[in-house]
Amino acid sequence: MISSWNVCFWRGGAPDWMNLFMPHGEHKGRLTGMILLLSASIVWGVAFVAQSAGMAYMGPFTFTAVRSAIAALGLWGLVALFDRLGLSPKNTDKKLLWRAGLILGVVMTIASNLQQIGLVTTSAGKSGFITSLYIVFVPIFGLFIKRRPHPMLWACVVLAAVGLYFLSIRGDFSMSLGDLSVLGCAVVFTFQILLVDHYAPKVDVMRLNCIQFTVMALLSAIPMALFEEPKLNSILDSWVTIVYAGLFSGCVAYSLQMFGQRRVEPTTASLLLSLEAVFSAIAGWLILGQVLAGRELLGCGLVFAAVVASQLPWQKLFSRKPSKAAPAPAQEQ
Repeated sequence: MISSWNVCFWRGGAPDWMNLFMPHGEHKGRLTGMILLLSASIVWGVAFVAQSAGMAYMGPFTFTAVRSAIAALGLWGLVALFDRLGLSPKNTDKKLLWRAGLILGVVMTIASNLQQIGLVTTSAGKSGFITSLYIVFVPIFGLFIKRRPHPMLWACVVLAAVGLYFLSIRGDFSMSLGDLSVLGCAVVFTFQILLVDHYAPKVDVMRLNCIQFTVMALLSAIPMALFEEPKLNSILDSWVTIVYAGLFSGCVAYSLQMFGQRRVEPTTASLLLSLEAVFSAIAGWLILGQVLAGRELLGCGLVFAAVVASQLPWQKLFSRKPSKAAPAPAQEQ
């Protein structure tokens, strides 16, 4: 007996899950968003190695202030180029743009500095795991703004969290002050993801990112001047890591995130961005020669499986279309 699935397939209607591989229309736009977010997670994964290395030369506030200033300069240069080429959006609500940029700038200043402070006493792997807990916080916080993910997406979140644990944590999981600082970063970064989801479709994304990093640079410079002694020689000694963190992690990756989240809902976006921890482990292996143990490879596999599973159209796969009633047999005369 031929099932309705096979009939649908062979009569020219491909099953729903194949739309992921043969995108068109709305599916094509969503796939583009997923690729942008995946690219951002790759850049951020490598940036985690750069951030850890940069901490050997300067304090957390100095690192955040300098990288944000570099990112802001790069972004303002891109905006000027886009304006000259006529690529910038014409109709932009400037009041909304500046309000969104100021809010995101304050939020990102808090998140970035909490993460950098945590890296002083917390290992990069453990910090990566705790930071990526935003994959759990995003759907929970999203409930308060009427963002209700499909139940299977919750299962993907749990699977990714377990994978991140195997990838990043060794031995007993005990919380230090540095760990709590990074946990605070994860909570604040959750708000950043939800705010980007709200503002990115409404304003010029490049200008939004410019304002965000300009605010980050200015606000981070205040505690830098009060609590640290920035030295030009130290900044120049770590120019490779800080330029990468500024131009690629800041200028490029955050722009990719904002463009990507225009097309992908926040819970799925957080799962894609959580691959940052996987790419961080791979970057540590390639750049620093860090060996990946069996449990770490298992963790990478679980996170990757969770991300792939989150892209399947579960709602369509589990929904049952009502079958047409069979015609009643004709009565004999």
